[in-house]
Amino acid sequence: MRKKRLENWLCLSGITSPIFYVLHDIIGGMYYPGYDRLSQAVSDLTAADAPSFVIATGLSTVYALFACMCCTLVCITVQDIGNKTLRLGIYLFALMNWISGIGYSLFPLSSSGYAGSFQDIVHVYIVTVLVVVLSIVSLISIMIGGFKDNRYRSLSVWAMFALLFMFTGAVGASIVPSRYFGLVERFSTYSVVTFVAVLGLYGFHYFAIIE
Repeated sequence: MRKKRLENWLCLSGITSPIFYVLHDIIGGMYYPGYDRLSQAVSDLTAADAPSFVIATGLSTVYALFACMCCTLVCITVQDIGNKTLRLGIYLFALMNWISGIGYSLFPLSSSGYAGSFQDIVHVYIVTVLVVVLSIVSLISIMIGGFKDNRYRSLSVWAMFALLFMFTGAVGASIVPSRYFGLVERFSTYSVVTFVAVLGLYGFHYFAIIE
């Protein structure tokens, strides 16, 4: 029987976080006249000059808050569980979420697309690069660590699918016509959002103490 501590229950915040991400995408689009999800990136909704900036930024901030809280709590619950490779992957995934939450809040795009301002440079070439690199390294580490332990092989499968969709979005964004950029770009963003929820469920149940 698994004994759940307070931190295990609070890991369920990871299930709540995707709700606010989806709301920021849907409701933000409603406040952005002419916004086209097929061609425009999600980050256009939180651009400093976007008509949806206030509502979309508010909802994405709540998403980031829950995601960071969930990942931090999972780091706590997994301290004496699994192997070092698995734990390292989870720690790096949590770090990625903190960098994403803080970095994108402090340096939103100055305008839809890329206007070349200082905050655009930081947003794209510093925050985004760190987020992408940490996402890839953390998911690979979780995959390797999970496959080493039969108890967490299912988590490895989830990490593998998240990584696959992330690469699908990255590669697809560079080869599909521009009118479909927003669609394939969402493969990458939503893969991370979904994995936060998965990690929250593992923090709630599989990383609880076994009596």
